[in-house]
Amino acid sequence: MSKRADSEGTTRKRADGRWECIITTGYENGKRTRKSVYGATQKEALEKAADVKRRVGQSLPIPAERLTVKAYLETWLADSVTGSVRPSTLASYRSYVNRHLIPGLGHHRLQKLQPGQVQAFLNSKQAAGLAPRTVQYMRAILRKALNQALRWGLVGRNVATLVDPPKSKRVEQSFLTPLQARAFLLGIRGDRLEALLVTSLALGLRPGEARGLRWSDVDLDARELRIMQTVLRVEGKLTFSEPKTDRSRRTLSIPPIVHDLLTAHKPAQDAIRQLAGTRWTDYDLVFPTSLGTPMDAANALQGLHRILERLRLPRVRAQDLRHSCASLLLVQGVHPRVVMDQLGHSQISLTMNTYSHVMPALLKEAADEMQKVLSA
Repeated sequence: MSKRADSEGTTRKRADGRWECIITTGYENGKRTRKSVYGATQKEALEKAADVKRRVGQSLPIPAERLTVKAYLETWLADSVTGSVRPSTLASYRSYVNRHLIPGLGHHRLQKLQPGQVQAFLNSKQAAGLAPRTVQYMRAILRKALNQALRWGLVGRNVATLVDPPKSKRVEQSFLTPLQARAFLLGIRGDRLEALLVTSLALGLRPGEARGLRWSDVDLDARELRIMQTVLRVEGKLTFSEPKTDRSRRTLSIPPIVHDLLTAHKPAQDAIRQLAGTRWTDYDLVFPTSLGTPMDAANALQGLHRILERLRLPRVRAQDLRHSCASLLLVQGVHPRVVMDQLGHSQISLTMNTYSHVMPALLKEAADEMQKVLSA
């Protein structure tokens, strides 16, 4: 075994053929702290030792050569993600990390993770039949995690940015046409879900926003309501959360049809509260269950499908009532910026890309207007 001292530390060749360099990284309780780095050659070991010395001098974290992707992702979830995102987002990240990323990539050393390994992992997931958007989401989570590793100085590059995500076909949103929307409004009269579903359709609310709406956020006199919270299912439990984005927290004008429904809905709900007695849990919700608790999305969807089937209308989701609202507004000539604010979108491009199916009607209207101008 050869051994020599160097300005970067003491190097020696190990029995397994690798070179080890032992360097001093500081002092703790009056005693020197040391770290060993390894390389296939003496030069590689010394270069790694020099990098560690540089990091110590700049108060940067020292990468752990043996740190695995699994150990890092678990640390990232606990130290970086928890408390910085919505509970539903954290639960989603944790699910994908534990079910896919760790089983597929967790055994690799973080510092040695290669783009080819990530690409092969993504390709295997798509080959297993997972939807392209699902595989794209896995890559997005890994990219976000490795960006943090890059900022922490644990890796020299983000290999997730160097791979190609699968391409997905654009799926057109489902929506009710104006005729179908009018048939829906007529056919739903008197149904127990009438106020909830009409409010969702007329205001373009996300399903969780509608189910999380509180009376304290509704001003019937001013004909306004505020979106201040949403209902989500996180790890099997219904919970309240802040709106999806800052722009999702918005104030909306209440149209007359919704105002009339809410005005009649409140005393009807008071009667249900009296009937429930001590079983009622008061969350101040506008659209709760018969016991005052948040309504489950699956139950609301089941009720919607029951109504649509009875009316022989297309089977759409609760989210599609929101899409229908946007489509109806755009077709009526409402400016896309107004629609963006109504729906709480963060960018106008999101509004126009999501509702591109209404563009032919808008373009025809624009062509008709141009004809009027030019033929005058």
